Amino acid sequence: MQTYGPTTLASDQLHAEKYRSPGESFREAMTRVAKALSDNDDHFKVIREIFLYQRFLPAGRIQSGAGSLRNICMHNCFVSGTIEDSFTEGSGSIMQRAAEAAKTMRMGGGIGYDFSTLRPRGALIRKLGAASSGPLPFMEIYDAIGRATSSAGNRRGAQMGVLRVDHPDIEEFIRAKQNYGKLSGFNISVAITDEFMEAMLQDRPFNLTFEGHIYRQVNAKALWEMIMRSTYDWADPGVLFIDTINERNNLYYCETLAATNPCGEQPLPPYGACLLGSFNLAAYIYRDGLASPWLFDYAKFTMDIAPIVRAMDNVVDKAHYPLHEQEKEARAKRRMGLGVTGVANALEALGHRYASESFRKTLAHILGILRNEAYRASTELATEKGAFPLYDKDKYLQSRFIQTLPENILELIGQRGIRNSHLLSIAPTGTISFCADNVSSGIEPVFATKVKRLVNTLKGQEELEVEDYGYRFFGVEPKTVADCTPADHLSVLACAATFVDSAVSKTVNVPTNIAWEDFSNIYIKAWQENCKGCTTYRVGGMREAILEAAPEEDLSCKVDPDTGERSCDG
Repeated sequence: MQTYGPTTLASDQLHAEKYRSPGESFREAMTRVAKALSDNDDHFKVIREIFLYQRFLPAGRIQSGAGSLRNICMHNCFVSGTIEDSFTEGSGSIMQRAAEAAKTMRMGGGIGYDFSTLRPRGALIRKLGAASSGPLPFMEIYDAIGRATSSAGNRRGAQMGVLRVDHPDIEEFIRAKQNYGKLSGFNISVAITDEFMEAMLQDRPFNLTFEGHIYRQVNAKALWEMIMRSTYDWADPGVLFIDTINERNNLYYCETLAATNPCGEQPLPPYGACLLGSFNLAAYIYRDGLASPWLFDYAKFTMDIAPIVRAMDNVVDKAHYPLHEQEKEARAKRRMGLGVTGVANALEALGHRYASESFRKTLAHILGILRNEAYRASTELATEKGAFPLYDKDKYLQSRFIQTLPENILELIGQRGIRNSHLLSIAPTGTISFCADNVSSGIEPVFATKVKRLVNTLKGQEELEVEDYGYRFFGVEPKTVADCTPADHLSVLACAATFVDSAVSKTVNVPTNIAWEDFSNIYIKAWQENCKGCTTYRVGGMREAILEAAPEEDLSCKVDPDTGERSCDG
């Protein structure tokens, strides 16, 4: 009898723990998911096979929630409604948004916020005749709610806090996580404008403003230095290039993006929802015989895209939403974020060293196929089921990303409309990649040829070593994180970003002793390459290390700074 799913004990146990009901096999789980997301019997058979062979890995919320008896939200993440500058008054007040966040996290959704709408510290509150405390104390309220909230799936809600670089409290925000416990449930990012980057590069003064009022003028270079020093030492804050995000948004004509989901791969409008899944490129590698080289099955990859677009589109209608506003937003635009994982494993099996010119060329070819076929499939769905409600033919076709599509697909969109406003996103994929026998995550390089993980056995809990997928199945000695330069990471990020309509989550790992100017230039280069954001990690910084050595290799793990709990979910 054919067996499906993860072949290693650690991967299978993690999949069972995260995504399956008690006693449910991998095969049964994938049958459940396929049935829930299919349009008809033929569609069910096609996507079930794709899921069984792990050629496409729906995000964890979908795997655990689709067809389940439990009330699990199938969207991974959301962005909060706009936070109005009022503590309790009005439907958009600080505390109302906090209550909505708690409800969202209880159902398993992470959430991002733009705190730039809150008046700065010291500003007059006329009704009270008192001074404002600024955004940071309110972030602590949201952080406490996140720590107190155990979601469906028994994990604490992930959160992203964003503040514009021109907000008067930006310096306090930059320093907010220069500690070992404060805001531990948050990732934070500065929303950098083009105006600021130009002022910094030209060494001009820069205004900090709120609601049109200039609070003070600062040295742009010094503020940039403060941001860079903080992320150099503390790995926070990250950087979002907010003008690039909005200029390249397919829906530039009907929404403004101010925040992202917690990992940054989905810039979203107020109440926006993040629907994710990744094609596992390692599952498309094959050989004609033992003596033949490894090959990539382009035909199968191309054929798999349309049925997956159809299945993921069905999630929008079949999902449970924590809030009505989130459901309304999702159905109006029908966003999804299809991406890739196992990239390093697959391309290195084909003979392309990570980040080499041939690696980037092959990645661009594969992502080009994904982009074109996903958009083609969405136009076909529009013919059958209708375009997304906020589709405006003339304005949509003029958006900057849409203009990068081939002429024949532009013609199809013009003729048929399109079912989904956005289709592409590259997520970190840590857990789902490990559940696929530890394929390399997203577009990251292989971290190590071996990792160690605690698993439950008949003898009790044991620590097992799990080999990297490419090392184990393809016999490839990978170019690991330790072998990659910052330029390697950035070149792969920029390559992928060209083909993605939402955004790309990627960490630029840098050596401990990197020259200061080289570090700062990573972010400048990312902006110049039209990336939508950038995140770095420097081993040896002030932040408690997230990497733990194995006897021979290393294992990418996370340590919860509050509880000390160690996890290897990536």
